[in-house]
Amino acid sequence: MPHDQTKEKAHELIERMAPSQVSAVVGLLETMLDPVCRAIANAPIDDEPESESERQAVAASKAWMAQHPNEAIAHEDILAEFGLSAKDPKR
Repeated sequence: MPHDQTKEKAHELIERMAPSQVSAVVGLLETMLDPVCRAIANAPIDDEPESESERQAVAASKAWMAQHPNEAIAHEDILAEFGLSAKDPKR
């Protein structure tokens, strides 16, 4: 199908959608056009072997979660560990 007809068909389909469906499609299109999202989607799979220290860190985190199943760490606390605050999320 030629490009112009494809775009016209897309417009026709969008006109038939419910508002919630249109919102979902807009989000999808924005993601598809975002260069960072596109780069991540096209990035090669990380096939680097896991190091022993990484394995230990994962095991420690899983053990902590098993011992504290209902405890969450506040987002603000995580940000603070990196010298950030919720007021400055883009930094």
